[in-house]
Amino acid sequence: MRNIELKARLHDLPSARRAAERLATQRLGVQEQIDTYFRCTTGRLKLRQIGGQAAVLIWYARPSDPRPKASDYYLVPAAEPESLLATLRAAVGIVNVVRKRREIYLWQNVRIHLDDVEGLGQFLEFEAVLSPEIDETAGRRQLETLTAEFNIRPADLLAGSYTDMI
Repeated sequence: MRNIELKARLHDLPSARRAAERLATQRLGVQEQIDTYFRCTTGRLKLRQIGGQAAVLIWYARPSDPRPKASDYYLVPAAEPESLLATLRAAVGIVNVVRKRREIYLWQNVRIHLDDVEGLGQFLEFEAVLSPEIDETAGRRQLETLTAEFNIRPADLLAGSYTDMI
């Protein structure tokens, strides 16, 4: 699976929320997420636990670049997250744990995330999900449109993951 992604620091969460509500074709709700990152030789590996939902093991690789970038990823449902967490902790070790509150909106095929990350602050993330109908070029154009709609400044763009900021 592949996305085109962009992450930026948020200075005005209420304003970003209004823009998301104005543009969104669907509001997917709010999630309390705990992402546990493990040592990994290629890309990043994390176990995402979401309050009230099934956990997911996620591997992804993307360049550290503040501009829109391609992200390749795999999602594996985790039926026994606590056992998986203990196994991966013992086998490869934990790098970091990121806790966040995430508001999720959908605009066409783009997920809009308004994140409040414990100890780091507030952020905006766009993920254009690619498909046979939406290629990389179209996904990048969508993110350009959203960047303008949300008034994202180049200085606010972030290159890496939340785990890099801890």
